[in-house]
Amino acid sequence: MVKRKIPLEESIEPKGLVICYIGAGKGKTSAAMGLAVRAAGAGMNVFVLQFVKARKTSEDKTAEGEWPLSCEIDFFNNVGHSSRVGKIDNEQVGIGFVGILGDQKQKDAHIREALHGLERARKIIASRQYEVIVLDEIISALELKLIEERDIIDLIAIKPPETHLVLTGHNKYPKILKHCDLVTEMKMVKHPYYKGILAQRGIDY
Repeated sequence: MVKRKIPLEESIEPKGLVICYIGAGKGKTSAAMGLAVRAAGAGMNVFVLQFVKARKTSEDKTAEGEWPLSCEIDFFNNVGHSSRVGKIDNEQVGIGFVGILGDQKQKDAHIREALHGLERARKIIASRQYEVIVLDEIISALELKLIEERDIIDLIAIKPPETHLVLTGHNKYPKILKHCDLVTEMKMVKHPYYKGILAQRGIDY
C-alpha cells in the first residue's frame, strides 16, 4: 500500500483522536498518564477517569483486593496552578480488583461502580470542558464483564470532534479498535512479578 505524503499545512489541522493502549505488557496506564502530563504542559485541560482501580478508602490502609492510590494522582492534584499549564482533574470509579488478590466484594458492587463510571464519562465528555479525557482501565471493565462493548463504542460516538479520548485495557476488541485512530499494544517480554517481586511504589503505582 502506498502511503500518501501529507502536506505540512494539512498535518497541523487539529483533530481529536481516539487512542487505545492495550496488551499484556506493563505500560498502558503509564503511557496514558504520560500523555496527560504532556497535554497539560501544552495548556490543555485533562480529565482522568479510572475504572476498576480502587479509590482511596482511608489514610493508612485499603480493603482486601485493593492497591493504594497511585502516586500520579497525588501529582495530578498539585498541577494546574500555573496559567500556562492545563489542569488534570481525576476521579476513581472502581473499588479494586475483581475476584483476585483477596477481593471479597460482590460482583454486583463492581458492576454498579462501573455503570456509575460510564455515566460520569458521558457527563465529562458532554461538558466539553476537557481537551483530553483518559478512561483508564475501561477496557478492563469490559473484560471483567462489568460493562458491554457497546458502552465503549457509544462513548466514542458522543466524543466532540476536537476532544482526544484515551482508552486502556488488556484485550483486543476489533469493533472498538475500528473506531480508534491510534492503537499501541504493550507486549510483555519479562515482568518482575513472575520472580516474586511485587509492585513497586513510584514505578507501578
